[in-house]
Amino acid sequence: MTTPYGSIFYFAILALFIAPIVIANLMGKRLPVYNAFVTLLFIFFMFSSNLVQGIAFIVFIFWQLIVVRLYFNYRRVQNKNHGGIFTLFVIMSILPLMIVKVQPLLAENTTLVGFLGISYLTFKATTMVMEIRDGLIKEYNSVEFVNFLLFFPTISSGPIDRFRRFQKDVKNPLDPAKYVELLNRGIFYIFLGFLYKFIIAYLIDIHWKTPLEGLLIQHIDFNTSLIGYMYAYSMYLFFDFAGYSLFAVGVSYLLGIKTPMNFNKPFLARNIKDFWNRWHMTLSFWFRDFIFMRLVFFLTKKKWFKNKFTIAYIAYFVNFFIMGIWHGLHWYYIVYGLYQATIIVLFDIFERINKKYKFYPKNKITYVIGMIITFNFVCFGFLIFSGIFDKITF
Repeated sequence: MTTPYGSIFYFAILALFIAPIVIANLMGKRLPVYNAFVTLLFIFFMFSSNLVQGIAFIVFIFWQLIVVRLYFNYRRVQNKNHGGIFTLFVIMSILPLMIVKVQPLLAENTTLVGFLGISYLTFKATTMVMEIRDGLIKEYNSVEFVNFLLFFPTISSGPIDRFRRFQKDVKNPLDPAKYVELLNRGIFYIFLGFLYKFIIAYLIDIHWKTPLEGLLIQHIDFNTSLIGYMYAYSMYLFFDFAGYSLFAVGVSYLLGIKTPMNFNKPFLARNIKDFWNRWHMTLSFWFRDFIFMRLVFFLTKKKWFKNKFTIAYIAYFVNFFIMGIWHGLHWYYIVYGLYQATIIVLFDIFERINKKYKFYPKNKITYVIGMIITFNFVCFGFLIFSGIFDKITF
């Protein structure tokens, strides 16, 4: 399997095949047939060395086509909106991903339906079901849905786009002058991605993270090594993942699609809520819109709890618990999710108390203090997330 953005050779092949698209875009024209060819070609590259995953990918796409089509017909043709039917179709949409997450617990080292990018494709497909239910998607075309689902720059690592936003870019006529700006920005993001992933993340990994991991496993200078590893892993995780995201966004821009950014200087966040508005933003906003807000609305409507803060705090824990198990059914992912929910709830309580008594002013000094505190809380969370405690013998 050829890992997207994994080597200089990949970028050389990518540049060769998207050059005609760039030239056409500069002339204000789109090449839909050629775009489809390039998409299929790079998807073939992704799965060429693993036939099982390739077949799983094809089955997954047809499964999502069936699910979304059936639900669209149910909502728009039959004009019905039963909550139970909606829940059933959401479960059907995420079923392949659920199997992938549970499967390792049942049979180790076997993969029936898993493939590279299944998580991000599932988010995009499930969003379709939810927005059809909300009445935001009033027209549905299977070809357009497949085009959205198979947009190859973002398959492997996101960002998670929304169908309606994607369609605006696809359907709007290209303005050559605006595309030049998009092209320049896309090239900049790709080179910034090279700096992040292939230089900074690489150096952090071989000179900082990996050596400290070795010291921890051997219990050499344990406390100091653990603290150092916490910061090393946090920095590595950011630069590696942000690099991938910049590649995806940059290539998208070259294709004339303004895929949303995934990171916005997250380590400069002044508090934990601000952090989640900056870190893996498309995932964070997806969970906010489709889990947190819906659960808050549901609990408020059912009047299960009178206090709005109780409702919000329950929703935070459910939201981050699901985010944790989305990463995997390992204890450290679950604890990581619950940890994030806990510090968000505690910060919200702090904000409410401060609003009443005003003992913590908002100024440049407290912003810096808040940024330092947030950074350390975030890094400790990433230490849990790293799974290092599973590798250490106590």
